[in-house]
Amino acid sequence: MEITAAKVNELRQKTGAGMMDCKKALVEANGDFEKAIELLRKKGAAVASKRAEKSSNEGIVLTKISDDKKFGVMVEVNCETDFVARSEDFVSFANFVLESAASRKAKNLDEFLKSNPTISEKLSDIMGKVGEKVEVSRVTTENTNNGLVVDYIHPGSKLGVLVMFDELENFHDDFSRIAKDIAMQVAAMKPVCVNREEVPKDIIDKEIDIYKELGRKEGKPENILEKIALGKLNKFYQENCLSEQAYIKDNTKSVSDLIKEFNTKFNTSVKLVRFKRFHLSDEKK
Repeated sequence: MEITAAKVNELRQKTGAGMMDCKKALVEANGDFEKAIELLRKKGAAVASKRAEKSSNEGIVLTKISDDKKFGVMVEVNCETDFVARSEDFVSFANFVLESAASRKAKNLDEFLKSNPTISEKLSDIMGKVGEKVEVSRVTTENTNNGLVVDYIHPGSKLGVLVMFDELENFHDDFSRIAKDIAMQVAAMKPVCVNREEVPKDIIDKEIDIYKELGRKEGKPENILEKIALGKLNKFYQENCLSEQAYIKDNTKSVSDLIKEFNTKFNTSVKLVRFKRFHLSDEKK
């Protein structure tokens, strides 16, 4: 059967695969269009198998906020090289993942993948097109009934943030600007959590051990090492707890001071509840 350029182009338009790959698939399928599509998908699966051990540390982070500002979603999609991460095919796939996660409002990656069986097919397709390992590595959502969800994507789309505030029933432009600044703060200052009470005990214990050991090396008496360590721990909280961090636009006040000022001015009771931060170099959890 003659494999015409028109048929090759039609297959390319439908699958997004390269012209030569489409022609080879049609030749192998003896002109059978559906079989050629199946062969191209198998090529994607073969790429996935071949690249399984490869590291996929490049990619993009994307966010989407609902029109009412009460729901937000963030996804991280990875590939092997920055070149592919900037390609039209990869970006299109990542946006498909984002829209799908937004529509399903899945709370995490496992829930998202279980609710969307077509993702595995799409993954095979995109791997066949770009020839690299591609994976959806993280999905998260935030939702509030009487608050506000804001996002921030750092230029380059390798770092993204969602921040959720409660007890702001009506959308407020003044607070929206503050909230956006706080999302940028999370991106820039990489806090561990919102409040000191949320810092994991193992992190606190490790910090105390470090401070005690430093005190010993400085010749401090053993009986005051605990007190010294606790004093330094306060500085740790100020640097790593979002509410206690110095505000990046005015280091004379903390993030919590910023929110208190707003609440006092507008007679509100807005609360900073939670944040999520995805960065490509993060260890995946």
